[in-house]
Amino acid sequence: MREGGREIDRERRGMLFQVGGQGSRPTFFEMAAAQQLPSSLRAALTYSLGVLALRRPFLHKLLDYEDEFFALLTLLLETHSLRNTDACFSESLYGLRRRAVNVKLKNVNSEAGEQIQQSSLEKRQKVLSVAFLVVLPYFKSKLYTIYNKEREAALQASLWGHVDDRLNENDYSGGDDQSFASSSPSHRGESARTTLAKRIKKIIGVCYPWIHAGNEGLAFAYQLLYLLDATGFYSPGLHALGVHVCRATGQELMDTSSRISRIRSRERERLRGPPWLKTLQGALLTCSYAVLDYAQTGLIAAVFFFKMMEWWYQSAEERMSAPTVYPPPPPPPPPKVAKEGIPLPADKAVCPLCSQKRANPSVVSVSGFVFCYTCVFKYVSQYERCPVTLMPATVDHIRRLFQDV
Repeated sequence: MREGGREIDRERRGMLFQVGGQGSRPTFFEMAAAQQLPSSLRAALTYSLGVLALRRPFLHKLLDYEDEFFALLTLLLETHSLRNTDACFSESLYGLRRRAVNVKLKNVNSEAGEQIQQSSLEKRQKVLSVAFLVVLPYFKSKLYTIYNKEREAALQASLWGHVDDRLNENDYSGGDDQSFASSSPSHRGESARTTLAKRIKKIIGVCYPWIHAGNEGLAFAYQLLYLLDATGFYSPGLHALGVHVCRATGQELMDTSSRISRIRSRERERLRGPPWLKTLQGALLTCSYAVLDYAQTGLIAAVFFFKMMEWWYQSAEERMSAPTVYPPPPPPPPPKVAKEGIPLPADKAVCPLCSQKRANPSVVSVSGFVFCYTCVFKYVSQYERCPVTLMPATVDHIRRLFQDV
């Protein structure tokens, strides 16, 4: 019976798209949303700081060190989340937990010999999880920045040549003082370090596309296998850590809240010093706990605010950049027939000059009336005016009309 139940459970878990919330295994969409949340948070914070920097210029320093600022923020959030909930910040938002694949047994009662499974993460796994969640994205962002600079420099060199080399040649082609300065040990050391840094950057510029492609391809393979239920690891990092991501049960949530309460009470008991110092330290701990507890809600609200502002400004830009469609202007009033001019016939297909059906119709551009080409050419050549309106015209104002018969 157990084997039959396992087979049924395996068939249920073998569905390609798990859209329900059944079982402890998260769906592909839950894992994808948890993985994309940090990038959305970073975009929201960067946008908010950019808007505030327009009024407070000192905030531009934070934007100059955007990678370091976001890495420090994620370090605090991920450390706090892994310490209290055994999950990263984005996973705890979706009610997920990290569990070790090789679960160890823990002795509860030595006399009875009872053992339970220790489902919480080890300290080593938590430290490595922080490294995968904070350190690796930081270095990846730095490598991407160096690659972009090298690509721009290569593009500029292909267009304008190596400007830096020409400047260096001009600098060192001066007098004896410059040659003496260039031969000093400190200058040689700086030039060697500069040359080494340039070589490292060039190596990064060449290797980064292959490293990035390999990383993205491996991540895509793991995600595809996870979607097909061929593996329990959503990413290579989780596989390297030996950690599965599972849904948290109600008992685990209760245990987590009680564990957080015990940890905070022990931290309050460890406070030492005079009463006023303990009061100050307790107030600081309370403020830090409140910030960490409500940071999740605040950052998610920042994401929604960012998306709303992005939609607002995008719609406004579309309205401003959209071409304004004006109604076509009314046609100009027709030219008046002169009293001394040739009268117009009742049939519009008849030439006013020869009173015959028009042959090779041609228009006088100054008035817009149509005649036979030979008739109007002779008349305009002789009188230099329109036959109907008597407006001045030359043969250059005659335009032949072509129409399908």
